[in-house]
Amino acid sequence: MKKSQYDVVIVGGGLAGISAAAMLSDQGKKVALIERGKLGGRAMTINMKGFQFNFGAHAIYGRDQSYLTRMEQDLGLKLYWSDFTQMKAKYDLGEEVSVVPSNIGGLLQTKLLKGMDKFRFAYHILFTMIGFEKGDPNVSIKQWLDRKKVSPAVKEMMLNLASSNFFTGEPEKIPSDVFFGYYRRLFKTNIPVSYIQGGWKKLVEQFVHVIESNKGEIYTKNSVESVTIVDDKVTAVHTKKTTFMAKQFIFAIPPEELKRLFQESAINSELEGYTDYEPTYVMFYDIGLKKRIESPYTYIFDKDRQIFISDISYYDMEAAPPGGQLLQAIAYLKSNEINDPKEHERLKERIEDFYDKHYPGWRKHLVIPRVSKVAVVQAIKWTMHQRGLPTSFPQLPNVHFAGDWCQGEGQLSELSFSSSYKVCQRILEEEAARRGA
Repeated sequence: MKKSQYDVVIVGGGLAGISAAAMLSDQGKKVALIERGKLGGRAMTINMKGFQFNFGAHAIYGRDQSYLTRMEQDLGLKLYWSDFTQMKAKYDLGEEVSVVPSNIGGLLQTKLLKGMDKFRFAYHILFTMIGFEKGDPNVSIKQWLDRKKVSPAVKEMMLNLASSNFFTGEPEKIPSDVFFGYYRRLFKTNIPVSYIQGGWKKLVEQFVHVIESNKGEIYTKNSVESVTIVDDKVTAVHTKKTTFMAKQFIFAIPPEELKRLFQESAINSELEGYTDYEPTYVMFYDIGLKKRIESPYTYIFDKDRQIFISDISYYDMEAAPPGGQLLQAIAYLKSNEINDPKEHERLKERIEDFYDKHYPGWRKHLVIPRVSKVAVVQAIKWTMHQRGLPTSFPQLPNVHFAGDWCQGEGQLSELSFSSSYKVCQRILEEEAARRGA
């Protein structure tokens, strides 16, 4: 069996793993990145009939404060952004639409809140921004709202925002400290949502360029089968053909895979509480149209049916052929719907009805549909009983964890980037401290 020695070995080539490989190789570390499938993980872009379909939630939230922006600056990534137009984001109220009040401009124009409720909502936004509203890790956001006797309209508004940004049909279960921590960052941003031109594919290509430019090594279609642990350190990981040895290891793979690899280790019992996650499931229904259907908004959310549509091609010029349009509909799946084919069909029909309402005539312009009836949009659903995996354990000090199932900041891809960034900083700081000593 071939043996190779590195400074850092990274297992898992999703957004967390590939960004960690780029950051560490850029700092002069000899890095190996091992991925059992294709790079990008759930963040993939597939070209079909000239349309670029992005798997996963193709949006970056709070770009001006995001960890991806830090990486972009640190690594010199060549990314081109298109920023979301906030006033084109609407709620479907049945007979009319209203502006989503996720900033002050939207708050003044929304029809969801009236009179004093607008001021009450503004009050909560202000107190969240300056850190007075922090929530409680032992109290759900619904319990917090009930205890504070928040008015019904403001409570509904806050839960609707949680549905939109946490990708959940059960926003009331979100821990209140997680809720306020997320919105403290989002309310401060000048750029609520952004899209990368060229989608996930462009981002993955940029990370790969950094890794290869710094002589990092990438191994795809290689599955890690076991780890070697000596005393309190991992010394190697093993694929069928190669043993990868290193001083430091980052595992950016799902909890169930971690449990398999570390079942005989000192952190086996620690992992037990973090491997029984319930992911956030949604149905994706993307449509590629040969002709653009003009609309006064680029995002429309039906809060009753828990469905929203985004006009991806409005922001990403590469998403559709000239004159065409790529629309993405996402519907939240509740626990009882995940394994029920009949519910899938009913939900698919509701999405088509929603398309009919806001993009009439789409059927005659349809070139290609892409339906994912049960898709994981995030590896952990934030509830009082589910918390992110720590990025390290003292029992194995040279092992680190990153991914959207780990402790970090933000939601969706930002959890991957923030956990990855912090792990890399810890590795670099520890090495600098050893050298100083």
